Amino acid sequence: MTDISQLKQALRAELRERRRTHAAALPQEVSALVFSRPPRPVLELIPDNAVIGLYRAADGEAPANRYARFFAETGHKVALPRIPARSAPMHFHIHTDPFGESDLQEGPYGIMQPALDAEQIVPNVLFVPLLGFTARGERIGQGAGFYDRWLAGHPGTIAIGMAWDVQEIKDLPIEAHDIPLTAIVTPTRMLGPF
Repeated sequence: MTDISQLKQALRAELRERRRTHAAALPQEVSALVFSRPPRPVLELIPDNAVIGLYRAADGEAPANRYARFFAETGHKVALPRIPARSAPMHFHIHTDPFGESDLQEGPYGIMQPALDAEQIVPNVLFVPLLGFTARGERIGQGAGFYDRWLAGHPGTIAIGMAWDVQEIKDLPIEAHDIPLTAIVTPTRMLGPF
């Protein structure tokens, strides 16, 4: 394991715990209000008729389910990732029921995802989960590389990170395969576009 890999591994453990602790400490009333609707500066980045890629939050991640409802109500197609196995590439499939989530099934990581027969689609705008971010738009994810590989294969995608404010750090160890974000949105602000 390289020095940068070891540094990232230790940083991920610290950021994972920071995120989990913060999300667990939020009062129910606050949790119900955050990330309920994208702020105007985020909406200004999104083209008309864009396909919106989101994620199903897990383990303290910033919740994206209300964004899914918002974009569905405003006429956008909404897609969620489908990961068949750790070594397989991530693809996006139409999320037809962001209100009841009846179209989702449990995936290999215990995260709900569209069924295998759901229509595959390529988002123009992708909201990305993360463990940590910098004020320059750099992100560190869980370490499997799904989002970096997907974004590398789809240049020009508007990639917007979603995070809690406590996930910001001054510096990240960056490698050539790490794809920067277009913007980052937290409960209190938007950073970018970068």
